[in-house]
Amino acid sequence: MNKKLFFSLCTLLGWGAMQAQVIQPDTLRPSVILTDEPHHTDNEAIKAIYEANGLHFQDPRAPRFLFLDRKGRVAMGIGGYFKGTLSADMGGIANSLDFVTADIPTPNRPDMRSQFQMDASTSRIFLKLVGKQTPVGDFTVYLESDFRGQSAGSYNMRLRQAYIQLGHIRAGKAWSTFFDPVAAPPTIDFEGPSGTVGVRNVMVQYSQKLDTHWSFAAAIENPAASYTTQAGKNEAINQRIPDIPAYLQYEWDDGQSHIRLSGLFRALSYRNLISNDNKYAIGWAGQLSGIIAITPQLTFYYQAAYGRGYANYLNDLGGDGYDLVAEGESGDMTAPYAFGFVGGLQYNINNRLFISTSSSQCRLYGEGNIPSTGYKYGQYMVVNAFYSLFNNCQLGVEYLYGNRHNNDHSIGKAHRINAMIQYNF
Repeated sequence: MNKKLFFSLCTLLGWGAMQAQVIQPDTLRPSVILTDEPHHTDNEAIKAIYEANGLHFQDPRAPRFLFLDRKGRVAMGIGGYFKGTLSADMGGIANSLDFVTADIPTPNRPDMRSQFQMDASTSRIFLKLVGKQTPVGDFTVYLESDFRGQSAGSYNMRLRQAYIQLGHIRAGKAWSTFFDPVAAPPTIDFEGPSGTVGVRNVMVQYSQKLDTHWSFAAAIENPAASYTTQAGKNEAINQRIPDIPAYLQYEWDDGQSHIRLSGLFRALSYRNLISNDNKYAIGWAGQLSGIIAITPQLTFYYQAAYGRGYANYLNDLGGDGYDLVAEGESGDMTAPYAFGFVGGLQYNINNRLFISTSSSQCRLYGEGNIPSTGYKYGQYMVVNAFYSLFNNCQLGVEYLYGNRHNNDHSIGKAHRINAMIQYNF
């Protein structure tokens, strides 16, 4: 063999072996750590990478690959997951890639009784950077994307979350302070239960843990809103006041159980074209949510929210024009009342298999200002099972039933079977 070629191969093999080894976090040179567990380490940056507090069931967990700086004070994790799903609707469909009960044709139509779909757009990629003992204190930077940009099925990359956490302050795009992601039950369905509060907003948030049980947070958030206007009488204008959510939480069982009381204030701007005035309608909401570890195997999830002018925060109503609706012929607009709840149970059969079931309803009040064909309420029920085929690879199957009721008493129903394979990296 040519000596130069032999020397080059040896050099490459030696470099590869060096990169593949697990470097101890107290090293003084740049490190690449290939792992899916934090091992036993005293390094605070590595521990922070693996923190999994406040995560939604569908949020990515700890990354497989870690990079550590020369002094072991800054760590960056790269991870995500591939998620492939297939679904079959029968006896009526939810006319969307996700099982959105608001999208069920009402009444049922004979030409829309079944459909088959496959999707991989909810796969994720994320970066998490954690710094400890820096001149500005401890910090976290988080970026997360999926492939739901523009529209479902487009497979364009979309920014889901992007924020920096510096001490008690979080700034950027993240789950709304009004949402309790831990209290959302597990589903393959990307959208989730109809009555769940589940939005991500750009925000500036202050949060603090008061002791081992109590914590709170308050924020100002981007005021995205959706209206149903009357031509020539009123119109939507730019929002002028941020949404203001806050919560107070009590937890026990080392964080395995908690109860959270949340509140939301909104000042929704619109223009009255009859009086040629810019006006506000007040929106508000309250929510009780949490999880209870009834036994080591059995967990109860719950969320219940009620208020007015907060439809954009509810899964079934977001973006459908129900934050404000026209009120009569005066040009004024009103904020309809809405109610959403979800309750569910999860049972861990063993460390590889668990089953869950949940039921949810979203209801809109104010029939006098909403057309007879407009949404009145939707119901969502799910039963599923998740099995870890091997480390980092999970299979899932679920049955979904939903219905939509309109103000004219017409009803649409849908049934769906979902299946999933997911590999975390």
